[in-house]
Amino acid sequence: MFSSDYEHNFGQILIVDDNPDNLRLLSKMLESKGFKVKKTVSGEIAIQAAKIEPPDLILLDINMPDMNGYEVCRQLKSQEKTANIPIIFISALDQTTDKIIAFEIGGGDYITKPFQELEVLARVRNQVVIYQQNQQLIQQNKLLQQEIKERQRFEAALLAANQQLQLFVFLDGLTGVANRRKFDEYLNSEWQRLAREKLPLSLLLCDVDFFKNYNDTYGHLTGDDCLKQIAKTLKLSVRRPSDLLARYGGEEFAVILSNTNDKVAIYLAEDIRQKVYNLKIPHAQSKVDNYVTLSIGVATIFPNMQIAPNTLIEVGDQALYTAKAQGRNRIVSKNLMS
Repeated sequence: MFSSDYEHNFGQILIVDDNPDNLRLLSKMLESKGFKVKKTVSGEIAIQAAKIEPPDLILLDINMPDMNGYEVCRQLKSQEKTANIPIIFISALDQTTDKIIAFEIGGGDYITKPFQELEVLARVRNQVVIYQQNQQLIQQNKLLQQEIKERQRFEAALLAANQQLQLFVFLDGLTGVANRRKFDEYLNSEWQRLAREKLPLSLLLCDVDFFKNYNDTYGHLTGDDCLKQIAKTLKLSVRRPSDLLARYGGEEFAVILSNTNDKVAIYLAEDIRQKVYNLKIPHAQSKVDNYVTLSIGVATIFPNMQIAPNTLIEVGDQALYTAKAQGRNRIVSKNLMS
């Protein structure tokens, strides 16, 4: 059985010895110096006590009737919760082989009976200080690991927020498609890439016919809904990862078609024009139809570094102007590939 007497907190020590006189002597010696002491005459009880409330040090007799000190030590060192508790063997056995066994199975020190108070106190303080410092180091490492994880979580959240912000920087707030800034950046990058690879680049400029009349008739909120529906419909046609759909400004949308010749671009433009018409969005003040329609200018070119990307936009604008001049709700293509 074990008992305890707590007055100070210089370290908690478990004494295990089947000799009550030794228990009393060691307890008095250590408690007078401020150590908290628990004591027991049983190795099995000592193991259970160490599991329930791990001490800072165990003073362990070797020769005990129910379980010798070596076996107690082996069991304590084999379990994660008690493996790091320092153990000082106390024994009348003073043979070198006895001490070697004690150290080999995990003992931290060895005191030979009859023990001297100064030696006991010095060895006990040494083991307790080392253990407590190790525990503090372990705790500090845990806190450091926690701080590192928290910092990593914070940095990951910050990165995600920045990525989301970057996404918003390049998105049109109304329609959710790319904005003019993204359009300009992507046109420049694709122009350089396709110039190196000697591949064609096409541009569609799409304008909602008589959109000012639409806004004047139905109101700006309804006009915004109209643009959202058109953008959503255009997305259905512009599906390749290398292509870009952008709101070019006001009621205009632009589509960059990488590595696309004029025939494919015209086919896609007609698909877009028909899909928007099929929305059957009423437009009472349109001069070409009872529903919302698109005029689309198509421009195709082989990019090169001798001309600016704006050349493609200028040609697309010319084609769009022609489509409007010819009656709207139609496609006009200009090819600069020769």
